[in-house]
Amino acid sequence: MTSAYRGPVTRLTDDEYLALDQTSERIELFDGIPHVAPPASGRHQDISLDIAYLIRRAARRIGLDAFKAIGVRLRTGRICIPDVAVVKTDGHHFSLVEADAVLLACEIVSPSNAVNDRVLKMGFYAEAGIPWYLLVEQSNDLQLYRLEGEHYVQHSVTPYGQVLHLTDPVDVRLDTSEMSPPR
Repeated sequence: MTSAYRGPVTRLTDDEYLALDQTSERIELFDGIPHVAPPASGRHQDISLDIAYLIRRAARRIGLDAFKAIGVRLRTGRICIPDVAVVKTDGHHFSLVEADAVLLACEIVSPSNAVNDRVLKMGFYAEAGIPWYLLVEQSNDLQLYRLEGEHYVQHSVTPYGQVLHLTDPVDVRLDTSEMSPPR
């Protein structure tokens, strides 16, 4: 696990974590240990905005919502912040949702946290029962995984320049040729 934070590591309870309130840093809680991620690159932000915008419009048409960087409590002591999440919502604005409200979590892989997104968070989301996981590799493709039992299995791989047609939990076409191009 990599982290920009190099100070002493102190375990936090969920209440202590939530008391941090809003900060300019992206802080997640991995089994009670705060994990500070560096700011996302411009490309990472471009992709996140493109995906969130398209998915949000489709989600709202069917009574769901999509958020960029919302806190998701996966279990006590484990709060992640996916880049984009499709959630069941009651229309209220909030900064934290429970895992059972999340239908899809999306992570955009960054060089500084690639292992977290490809392995650690994928396992966390599967353990929490989130039905769909979209992993976006900035340089080559979008990988969609569906939950089968306790693990994700690859549902599809969409290279940049092609269209990923999601049908569950929302019906939307993600045309990667219209997203920020790979570098």
